[in-house]
Amino acid sequence: MHTSVKRVLASKSSKKSSTQTTISRFFTSTSDQSQPIVQSEINCRRHEGRGKKRLCDGGMSSEKRPKLSHNVEEEKDEECKPTPSTYKMTSPRASVSHATLTRLKDFSCPGNSEIRASDQGIKMDVEPSNSGKAERSAMQQDKTIMKNRSSELVEEVKEEPTKIKQELSFSQFSKNTAIRKSSEEPGVPNRRTKSIYTPLEEQYMEIKKQHVDTVLCVECGYKYRFFGEDAEIAAKELNITCHLDHNFMTASIPTHRLFVHVRRLVSQGYKVGVVKQMETSAIKASSTNKSSLFTRQLHALYTKSTLVGEDVNPLLKLGDLEQAEDVVQDSGNNYLMCVSESFDKQSKELTVGMVVVQPSIGDVMVDCFKDNMAHSELESRVLKIQPVEILVPSDLSETTERLLRNIALASVQADDRIRIEKRESGMFEYPTAMRIIKDFYRDAPHPTVENQEKGSYTLCMGLESPIICCLGPVIQYLAEFKLDKILLCSSSFKRLSSDADHMLLSAATMKNLEILCNQTTGSVKGSLLWVLDHTQTPFGKRLLRKWVSQPLKSVIDIQARQEAVAEMLCSESSVLPSLQSLLTRLPDLERGLCSIYHKKCSTQEFYLITSTLSRLSTELQALMPAIQSQLSSALLKHLLLDTPQLLSPAHNFLKVLDEKAAKMGNKTEMFVDLTEFPVIQKRKEEIQSVLSDIMEHRREVRLVLKSPSLDYTTVSGQQFLIEVKNSMSSIVPSDWVKINSTKVVGRYHTPFIVEKHRRLQQLREQLVIDCSHEWISFLQLFGDHYYILRKAVCHLATMDCLFSLAQVAKENNYCRPEVLEDKSQILIKAGKHPVITSLMGDQDQYVPNDAHLEGDGKRVMIITGPNMGGKSSYIRQVALVTIMAQLGSFVPAREASVGIVDGIYVRMGASDNISRGRSTFMEELVEASDILARATSRSLVILDELGRGTSTHDGIAIAYASLESFIRDVKCLTLFVTHYPPLCELERLYPQHVGNYHMAFLLNEPESTSDEEEMHPEFITFLYQLIEGAAARSYGLNVARLAEIPESILRTAAFKSKELEALVNSRRNMVRLLSDAWSINNKETLLNWKKCSP
Repeated sequence: MHTSVKRVLASKSSKKSSTQTTISRFFTSTSDQSQPIVQSEINCRRHEGRGKKRLCDGGMSSEKRPKLSHNVEEEKDEECKPTPSTYKMTSPRASVSHATLTRLKDFSCPGNSEIRASDQGIKMDVEPSNSGKAERSAMQQDKTIMKNRSSELVEEVKEEPTKIKQELSFSQFSKNTAIRKSSEEPGVPNRRTKSIYTPLEEQYMEIKKQHVDTVLCVECGYKYRFFGEDAEIAAKELNITCHLDHNFMTASIPTHRLFVHVRRLVSQGYKVGVVKQMETSAIKASSTNKSSLFTRQLHALYTKSTLVGEDVNPLLKLGDLEQAEDVVQDSGNNYLMCVSESFDKQSKELTVGMVVVQPSIGDVMVDCFKDNMAHSELESRVLKIQPVEILVPSDLSETTERLLRNIALASVQADDRIRIEKRESGMFEYPTAMRIIKDFYRDAPHPTVENQEKGSYTLCMGLESPIICCLGPVIQYLAEFKLDKILLCSSSFKRLSSDADHMLLSAATMKNLEILCNQTTGSVKGSLLWVLDHTQTPFGKRLLRKWVSQPLKSVIDIQARQEAVAEMLCSESSVLPSLQSLLTRLPDLERGLCSIYHKKCSTQEFYLITSTLSRLSTELQALMPAIQSQLSSALLKHLLLDTPQLLSPAHNFLKVLDEKAAKMGNKTEMFVDLTEFPVIQKRKEEIQSVLSDIMEHRREVRLVLKSPSLDYTTVSGQQFLIEVKNSMSSIVPSDWVKINSTKVVGRYHTPFIVEKHRRLQQLREQLVIDCSHEWISFLQLFGDHYYILRKAVCHLATMDCLFSLAQVAKENNYCRPEVLEDKSQILIKAGKHPVITSLMGDQDQYVPNDAHLEGDGKRVMIITGPNMGGKSSYIRQVALVTIMAQLGSFVPAREASVGIVDGIYVRMGASDNISRGRSTFMEELVEASDILARATSRSLVILDELGRGTSTHDGIAIAYASLESFIRDVKCLTLFVTHYPPLCELERLYPQHVGNYHMAFLLNEPESTSDEEEMHPEFITFLYQLIEGAAARSYGLNVARLAEIPESILRTAAFKSKELEALVNSRRNMVRLLSDAWSINNKETLLNWKKCSP
């Protein structure tokens, strides 16, 4: 009878256990130490896993029991057994005092109606109306405590240790407090760890403390999880769901989609860290800490400039990445730029140091320059490089910071914006930076071919101090991403801008001439690069971009490129088509080599790169006799004859690899010959020994089951299963472990197989670890040949650029320009605008024009004419033809002769700069001032409507004085577009150096009338032809008609224009008459003057 009552009470208690567990936490006081049972109840009752109900009665579960290893099951059984102390603790009389029950009676909890009703029901059940009722209630609670404690002990031995959670409270379901619950409600600590956080959360917080500014993806089994604020960011940017779990908001992504989501987060400007598990399940199960949490460490960091690694580049078959629509593509140039500045108060000079690194392809560029207060030099370099990330000190000047911020926010799309990373200003100080550099090169790994590291250190010692102040922080920054090795290569250190080697193109020039992108949408289409870019390889495309933004000044180098392009156009040899076909559909060899050099590539990428290099070497070697006999260009011979020898190291590495395993990513079968890899060979021998033992064990199994033909089977990945028909299950020994079964058969493991299979799993996982270590060592050996192979890829990129220039010249019928070193001149016959011609296509014909500028002769062209007549297109055309000639390309003209130009400076357009506090006219004059300070006699200066942003008199005065300075002092080649007729008088003052020109047009002028209602503006037909002489008027009303200004306004404007013109003409006639009258000195002259006067 007592037993049955006990069961009834236990059943009632179990029905209310979840509610009572929650309620009990609210009326328990920390000061109530005299009630051990209440404290024990608090420690025992934890928040159970979502969607899972676990009950334990005498060590048995009401649901299906999960399969555990023998050791774990034994631990669970031991923990679930009641001990004497447990019985003592759960004494009915001593468990709940009358004071505690009184506190329970007065307890109330805010919440919804259902919870409140449940609470009230519980209070009614435990209200002590008499002592017997209180004792029965206490006994009922004791039974519930025993059940929950047994259930808790079962949960504690589960493999997933994240069940230690913060205490559940009703307020956590409130919308406003859910996210910040962990900081507002301390919860009850776990009795083992004394912490309110789960072990996984503590592990995450420990890593997060070291990387506060990083969005962390934490590997948890088959998925990656985000926590806290990182989860909210991931939910917003990746369009995934986040929810509250334990103490943090959390979101998750599958492991095979990691690269997609990392690229998305990085494209939005975040720094992303990938945290991976450092242990495997089989090895951990055999270790001493098998019940502890998996060890996790930060495996990789990624930003816009550091997207290098297997996690972000898993699709390595050519074309796969382009076909994946949801994958964010890499930009053409993932440059990291570091900027430091120093201001000399005595000389009032601003010196800027700069280091530019592209870790994904190995480019390293440095620069040091003097800049003005407008920071035009810095702006031109940023626009030319177009970095994706800029590293600056925290104490950067406000002007520079504003400039960089404006450039960074220039793009409408967030994924195109520049990411700005601020670092401690102390890292940019010279002593600190020098210490970092010394430590970096002193602690560098063993020197590679040709002692490259020593050469880099020597080079660094010769750099200017502002560059040193940038190089130190760059080394430290890239070390965080494990990409600092790229700075060991001295051959990749180049000067960003060299006055002796390249033409200078200012920021305004790059924008106004639309060299790299158009001004309308910011895309490449409509730019000079778009016209010239017919490259077939990614590395060729990057090199051509450098060519376009840095035209040459060496006549020898320019002519070498021209000769190569000319031979590609005229040669009938079969070698060149064969070479061009070799470049078709090549992978990004430059980026792939750099990924191998960083030891961050996958097996698929390595095999793709090495097999491609080996194939190119073989095919080029076969063309050697034809190249030597059929080609005449010195540049082509140099590029092609050296390349096969440079590519030869790839053969040896390819021979070692197993193609199938490499393509599958199976590192355990990667190497064909294991004599060079003794560790892998030994591990495989151990595995083979275990397999032999298991196969030998079949004899015993066959004898036991009396089945001579019995063999092991594999089902759902479970190996070495012994299938026994259910009808014969009686002969199965009792110590065999049943793995699974069907209606027909049961599948078993013998104790021997269980032990050997566990050992086999450990050895296999250890083999994977050993192969990963050997793989890294193998990549290190390949990295010793990085410099040689990279040089070969640069040769292939140069070939690709030359083929591109030849194709453009052939399709558009360009001519080969003459490039002169000693003369300062630009002579163009029938020249065309390359971009407009390509955009117009074959429907319309662009009207060609000549240009005649000579340093010793007429070096200034003053161009007037009607609005919309083609003046701006003409001056852009002259500049673009000059740039094309000096980068080695053919030009769109019938004939061209260009002297070396050291720089092109352009001032055109009207736009303010509110962020810098500059009006339209101020911006115009700042650019003009910069040109006056930097232009030389070998420069080409283009000024479009200087002075139009202010009143007529001031504008004319400024334009006149500036143009006269260019003519008399600077003596540069100048194209000056204006609507101010007084400027044309400079031709009379400087007839040898100045010429007036205008864009031709046909004037259809209506009959003049004095009636305002019948006054109409003139009709203009544009001829787009440049002819000599100045235009008297600009005919702006014609443009107003084209813009569809209402007719009534046009008539009024035409009448007012005639009135103002008549007034100005009468004043001019009066001045002329008075001037003539002043010169009268006899009667005859006086009579003639009277006849001429009105």
